[in-house]
Amino acid sequence: MSLTLTSLQHIPLIRHGDNLADILLNSLRETNMELQDNDILVIAQKIISKAEGRMVSLAGVEPSQRARELGLQTEKDPRLVELMLRESNEVVRFRKGVIVVEHKLGFICANAGIDHSNVAPLPEGLAVMDDWVLLLPENPDASAKKLREEINKKTGKTIGVMIIDSHGRAWRNGTVGICIGLSGIPAVVDERGWKDLFGYTLKATIVGVADELAAAASLVMGQAAEGTPAAHVRGFPYPLEEGSLQDLIRPKEMDMFR
Repeated sequence: MSLTLTSLQHIPLIRHGDNLADILLNSLRETNMELQDNDILVIAQKIISKAEGRMVSLAGVEPSQRARELGLQTEKDPRLVELMLRESNEVVRFRKGVIVVEHKLGFICANAGIDHSNVAPLPEGLAVMDDWVLLLPENPDASAKKLREEINKKTGKTIGVMIIDSHGRAWRNGTVGICIGLSGIPAVVDERGWKDLFGYTLKATIVGVADELAAAASLVMGQAAEGTPAAHVRGFPYPLEEGSLQDLIRPKEMDMFR
């Protein structure tokens, strides 16, 4: 089995309303990649959010009393905390510098996935980057599906599309890429009933293949100033089929640690 991941080159800074399908197809050409059936495109959340207009100015945010209190406890801007509360179902944990929430999309993450880094370019005529933040896409599965269908119409190729973000983990240091939206690829593969090398029947093995691929793709995409917010994947070792973010999220009643 051979899996190849290639970061896509010459992707410009994305603004609200940009056509990501055209931009990605042009980037594939610039990277000398010809799209084939069963390929996968992995896209950083930031460019999806920017294209969908998810930038918010803190100057227009009025913090609630709860946001002010939590801001004092965590030493965070109460306007930013207010956005975290709006983007979340509940606050799970907090300490100085970080607020862990259950996002409206269902997963647990720090600071509701709201980001200051790599947020520019700003709306026309504005220049104060510190006052602007970027929210996660409202429906990453729908964003991935729309992008996949547009690329299929333009190329005739059947591909998968995945949107990823960088998340921390409860028991290990360091952030890793995880899947927050997908279309045309499985999120998990249930291997229960499969045989191992010695004929033992697997009883509990469900593999989070979308997160595995997200982590691999983030290695070639980078986290800082690389300017490569997308990757092309060939050789994914499972059949392409429809999955969703919800397949990756453990139900709250089965969460033993919250």
